[in-house]
Amino acid sequence: MIRTRAVHWRRRVVLALPGLWILGVLAWGLLAPHGTQVVQLLAAAPVIACAGSGRRQCVALAGLCAVFALAPFGPTARLDHGVRLGTCCAVVAVAGASYSITRRRRRLVRDLERAREIADTAQRLLLRPLPPRLDGMTLAGGHLSVSEGTLVGGDLYEALATPHGVRVVIGDVRGHGFAAIATVAAVLGSFREAAYDEPRLADVLRRLERALQRHLGERAAAEAKDAKERPSGEEFVTILLLEVCADGVVMALNCGHPWPYRLSGASGRRARAAPVGRGDPMPPLGLFPLPSELPVARLTRLHPGDALVLHTDGAEDARDAAGAFFPLARTLAEAARGAPIVPAAVIERVQAALLRHTGGRLSDDIALLVLRNDRQRVPSPSPAARLARSGGRPRRQGAAS
Repeated sequence: MIRTRAVHWRRRVVLALPGLWILGVLAWGLLAPHGTQVVQLLAAAPVIACAGSGRRQCVALAGLCAVFALAPFGPTARLDHGVRLGTCCAVVAVAGASYSITRRRRRLVRDLERAREIADTAQRLLLRPLPPRLDGMTLAGGHLSVSEGTLVGGDLYEALATPHGVRVVIGDVRGHGFAAIATVAAVLGSFREAAYDEPRLADVLRRLERALQRHLGERAAAEAKDAKERPSGEEFVTILLLEVCADGVVMALNCGHPWPYRLSGASGRRARAAPVGRGDPMPPLGLFPLPSELPVARLTRLHPGDALVLHTDGAEDARDAAGAFFPLARTLAEAARGAPIVPAAVIERVQAALLRHTGGRLSDDIALLVLRNDRQRVPSPSPAARLARSGGRPRRQGAAS
């Protein structure tokens, strides 16, 4: 309500500025010593009107200024006919030029708004909002872009309910802003197909690698045709690929991405934010070919009410003015205080804390994804059966089950 009143107040001031200018010029002319000519300053009124409001007021004020310039009273009574006629012509010329400029400006503003609307729609389709619930899980995602005016940067995330379980991907493309959007589109498009088609998690990752290689090959060919285009250089994508089984066990494949955090113990007290998966990940996609056997890891087990927080490295690498890193684990524990853990609230609080810590000056894109397990307890399949379904060799992790 207060903000709306302030906006209305500013609009009224803008509309009143041309009239105040005219009154000020006339008052100056009446109070100025004999021989002082200030009526020519009336020509600025149409410019003020066009800059602050619209074309109709511009034309109306131009006519008003012309009448004041021609009328032989007040400050114009001291002017001869030639001066009054010259002032009127100047007012009309300025009003005509201002009218043309304002018309062109409005057309450009409309085109810019239309382009922004199309860009926002395309970006939302690419990094589409996550559903609030997915196969017995509550989830929320958020993204902060270092490029002003963009919803999508170099970070990506997606969660899908498939016949093989809930599958989640989060990644970070080298670079940020519009230059990384094409790579994000290639990886996300491949994941949305492969997550449904491939029964084994390892085969999903191989599909992502092939899609990235095709994209990089097409980009290299396009850059080779245009000698003026700067080469994109070494391109890679960090990927964390997860599969949440029916019993809450999380299987993972990691290609150079930060490991997630597990939120648990939020029973009226402060929640615990514990990192899971402390092993060394594989290199990012695009740097080296994937090995013949992929190390599918049993990351952790989410009990009912527990949550998993996925993030990109921009969250942990964010610094304040003194160079101190952002305390992500502590902030997550504070954001998840209370029971139950609310993923959307965790995202909102962490993002607000990040902006406060950095003073709003981000150095990298930041993506966050929170999944809370709302399923009932079910019997766990054997580890051998789970690894066979995932399509990888066993890998031990330091996470608690």
